[in-house]
Amino acid sequence: MIASTITQKIAEALIKHDEVRLSTLRLLSSALNYEKIAKQHELSEEEELIVVRQEAKKRKESIEAYNRFNAKDRAQRESQELGILEEFLPRELSNKEIEKLVGKAINKTDAQEISDMGKIIGMVVGEAKGRADGVKVAQIVKSKLGK
Repeated sequence: MIASTITQKIAEALIKHDEVRLSTLRLLSSALNYEKIAKQHELSEEEELIVVRQEAKKRKESIEAYNRFNAKDRAQRESQELGILEEFLPRELSNKEIEKLVGKAINKTDAQEISDMGKIIGMVVGEAKGRADGVKVAQIVKSKLGK
């Protein structure tokens, strides 16, 4: 489970005096605890991954915002935090792997029009089990069906 790993990694960061890692791991631990309280049960690994993905998404959005306003030092810090969070996430599928899943889903449903896009995206995202970004999947499905 991710929560128990984080506790160990927080201790390591304390020993190494790694401030960025320490604060990132503490924030992640806090987010997991809030989710645990909200759900009123121990989180499954799937639920923990959802929380980590949410935190990573926040960092990506912050990086974009800081880059827009030329706050390079803040963007760099957010990038470091994102790198730490990504250690807890499974490897993302490549575009080619997503294209294969999209092709299978299109063949399985015999989809031919853009109106079938939602059905295909749902199948691919379910098959990818959180390892594919929904926006990227949507772009690939749109390019395949939009011909």
